[in-house]
Amino acid sequence: MYSSSPADAPLVREPVHAPVAHLIRGGIVEGIHYGSVVVLGADAEVQLQLGDIEAAFYPRSALKPLQAVAMVRAGLPLDGELLSLTAASHSGEERHLAGSRRILELAGLTEGHLRNVTDMPYDPVVRDAWVREGRMPSRLAQNCSGKHAAMLYTCMLNGWSLADYLDPGHPLQQAIAEIVEDLTGQRIARVTVDGCGAPLFSISLHGLARATARITTAAPGTPEARVADAMREHAEMASGSGRDVAALMRAVPGLLSKDGFEGVQVAALADGRAVAVKIADGANRARVPVAAAALARAGVDPELLTEFAGEPLLGGGEPVGCVRPVRALDPVLATADM
Repeated sequence: MYSSSPADAPLVREPVHAPVAHLIRGGIVEGIHYGSVVVLGADAEVQLQLGDIEAAFYPRSALKPLQAVAMVRAGLPLDGELLSLTAASHSGEERHLAGSRRILELAGLTEGHLRNVTDMPYDPVVRDAWVREGRMPSRLAQNCSGKHAAMLYTCMLNGWSLADYLDPGHPLQQAIAEIVEDLTGQRIARVTVDGCGAPLFSISLHGLARATARITTAAPGTPEARVADAMREHAEMASGSGRDVAALMRAVPGLLSKDGFEGVQVAALADGRAVAVKIADGANRARVPVAAAALARAGVDPELLTEFAGEPLLGGGEPVGCVRPVRALDPVLATADM
């Protein structure tokens, strides 16, 4: 346990975001993405902050590594690919569906016990294939099915009820909330419902970065280290083929990274350096280059991050611009002319 007395919950307020990326077309700033960014050093001190890193916000799926840690602490015996899938926002590939089925089988359960929403696969290529084949939305295909299967398995192991496992007052969700507060070092500000139907806890961006760093720096064999090892070693199970979050973990040795809807990204290295990003308008086109720039500010070799500079902005089918992190965030890019 990290803190027997977490700090007060972050304030619920309109976040004071700052410019974090410029949309450059033909040498002119055409648009601005606002957001917030925090960079932590290995000593957990804030090395850089932009925007509002202390306001309450919802980390969405970037919270999944913390949820997985809580389940392992509660006795979930998974490792490797299946533990990575527990913390996944998966693409709906067949291996993801097979993994979720396997977790349910280990619990002696079926897809019918899942309470996440039905959906088509998240990956557009996989989803298009489903449409061509006439396949229908399912709970297994929804990107959080691994987490939900693991939640049910954890309930079975502890003798907790299954039908209401998504109730915020359920012992499972109470255990997860306790670990969220433990790892972030702060009280939860608000509780709502995530897109998949699971309880979603509001913390600060600073708290999210701190918690992820605590996961990557935990002693070998601990629940935190097991989750970090599984996600890093099986990055495609935690996301999917062709996903930027998996590519980022492959590109940077020892990096644990997780994305979340509405422009959230968190990443931490084995020595505790960590970054967390929230793009105010939820734009993925800004999330990736801003996260890469933040990692460069944290000391990651920029050469390892070149593929994450963002997709080019097209005009007439030809590159005419880009999404560029602001100068305060990336001094290397800042020296280049617009």
